[in-house]
Amino acid sequence: MKKEDVPQDDANILEGKFKVVKYAVNENGDYVVVPSVGWEPENVALEQAWDVVHENVADAKKKVQAGESSTLAYHMEVNMMDPALLAQHMNLPARTVKKHLQPSEFVALNNALLQRYADALMITVEELKKLPE
Repeated sequence: MKKEDVPQDDANILEGKFKVVKYAVNENGDYVVVPSVGWEPENVALEQAWDVVHENVADAKKKVQAGESSTLAYHMEVNMMDPALLAQHMNLPARTVKKHLQPSEFVALNNALLQRYADALMITVEELKKLPE
């Protein structure tokens, strides 16, 4: 692909940020790094992927509101994490994280473990304990 042919179909999915297409050829025939905001097929795929993420977050929120899951489940979805990934960040067994997804188990956690979860999810303990408005 030539440098001037790098797609610039901005659907604002990247919120104005560029990503890089690494193998465009400049006018001298050299490979150069060229910034791009994307191209239509890629933007459509990204938009569909984000729709799925938003649906998962909404489902997690409903389960928390229904008392079926702890707020930890919601915050994991917001961060696109599953129990295994969060467990890796926490240096805990995945089964322990799964146990903490139950509301009765989560409310019994001590402050030190809550702080570790909050740190891993990059939020405060207060935010971890509740759903956003």
